[in-house]
Amino acid sequence: MGGTEQTKLRILCLHGYRQTGTTFREKTGAFRKLLKKHAEFLFVTSPVRVPPLTPGSDGGDKEDGGCGWWFSQPNDYFKAQDESECVKGYNDSLKAVVDFVNENGPFDGLLGFSQGGAMLGLLCGLQQQGNLPFSFKFAIFASAFKSRSSPHQPLYSEKIALPSLHVFGEEDQVIQKHMSDEFLQYFHEPQTLVHPGGHFIPATGAQKAIYITFLEKMAQLT
Repeated sequence: MGGTEQTKLRILCLHGYRQTGTTFREKTGAFRKLLKKHAEFLFVTSPVRVPPLTPGSDGGDKEDGGCGWWFSQPNDYFKAQDESECVKGYNDSLKAVVDFVNENGPFDGLLGFSQGGAMLGLLCGLQQQGNLPFSFKFAIFASAFKSRSSPHQPLYSEKIALPSLHVFGEEDQVIQKHMSDEFLQYFHEPQTLVHPGGHFIPATGAQKAIYITFLEKMAQLT
């Protein structure tokens, strides 16, 4: 894609657990408005349906039903802190992203929130190792973390070279700050934006300059 002032960056967005592309788009309205002169955001929905919440279960991103990118337990359950051998649904999700890019791409960059950020990290690993059938030039992570499922671990074996911006909150109770901090070590010179809030993508004047500076640099790469 061109990097002129008239050309917006095209960014593919990966939703969080118990969300869909539609609900994630709604939640990022202020963020998209903040950056509307710089980027066009498209949203993909994972094909992996999440069962409705049951009393006492983990609420994920507090959406009822919705979708996820994989399950950490074979009984269709996901928790970011789980160390397991399960990645149920991951291959279907990966195929859905590849198909979406084939039909709607190319994209300059990808953005992932929460479990979508973890999925984006896996896509970065696949690209770094030459095993992704499409390419992108930068990644934006929000409340992201490293997958703890064992089949995913080889994708972290090489440090990710592409530019990345990592956004996370001091008071995030879903994906604790230390998990997003720990994720940074897998990237070459990651840029960070740490905000005082919780599990969301901040979109106030305090963050605007950092977002725009990052996107303007990325436009020069495209």
